[in-house]
Amino acid sequence: MVGLKTLTHRYDRAVAKEMLLDVDARTDRTDVDGPLNYLLVGSDRRPGDSGPDQRSDTILIVHVPAGHREAYLVSIPRDLLVAIPPTNGFGGGQDKINAAYEHGGGGQAGTRLLSATLARLTGIRFDGAALIDFSGFRKVIDLLGGVQMCVDTEVRSIHTNRVFPTGCQEMNGAEALDYVRQRYGLPGGDYDRQHHQQQLLRAMLDRASQADLRSNPVKLDQVLRAVGGSLTVDTNGVPVEDLLLALRSLPADGMRGVQVPSSPQTIGEVSYVVLDNGGNGLFEAVRGTRVPAWAQANPRWVTRL
Repeated sequence: MVGLKTLTHRYDRAVAKEMLLDVDARTDRTDVDGPLNYLLVGSDRRPGDSGPDQRSDTILIVHVPAGHREAYLVSIPRDLLVAIPPTNGFGGGQDKINAAYEHGGGGQAGTRLLSATLARLTGIRFDGAALIDFSGFRKVIDLLGGVQMCVDTEVRSIHTNRVFPTGCQEMNGAEALDYVRQRYGLPGGDYDRQHHQQQLLRAMLDRASQADLRSNPVKLDQVLRAVGGSLTVDTNGVPVEDLLLALRSLPADGMRGVQVPSSPQTIGEVSYVVLDNGGNGLFEAVRGTRVPAWAQANPRWVTRL
């Protein structure tokens, strides 16, 4: 318990805390009992940056069923066609979901509009949220000594021209982030990119547990400072210590990756992703307590990470 309190204190000092959830997208819970739903938004830009190219690169709903022994990472397709509600300077309308972050102005305000868009689409209310600068995670990965990623299809990066051969391999921060940004040249396109980003989160948790950071306070401080420089959180009023206590029994091998039932579609010469039958019951399952049963009944969309 002393170690957890020390870790919590360091975390509190390192990580920025802001209101990331729209008022209509957050629950009114102040505890961590029962199932949990968190929104993770990844961007290649730091919160507060302005200018063009403010779209979110990664949108994940993290669902943790009651008991907190497993977690489902639900990847929202970045090109999903949605109705974005109006906000300051934006009148609302249909667009790709990752444009909600841009229409909201990026950073905290963009995440709030994105959360409102998701809540309107899915009916899900969130217990907390995190805004992640994935490019800033390069340093975190390097401090952890790299991560092991298993490449299932050889792919050449459109950003660096680096070739990633098939097979499991150690990657440093720059390599890992380059790999998980690829979608062209892969058989599943953006669905493969979503899966690879899920794999990276699992790989980082694996390496963090292997590093035994609690026995190396210098390295722990370095990692927490690096995380803090890349992360903004909204715990919805729940103390960080309570959240860490609730999730400390979550094993890395208890993580599942989930793709939203959907398919690509060209509308007006623009490529979108549209839901299959409203998501085939996935969002209803997340709102309730039926995600494990839904996953068992829909193995096509679920992968053990």
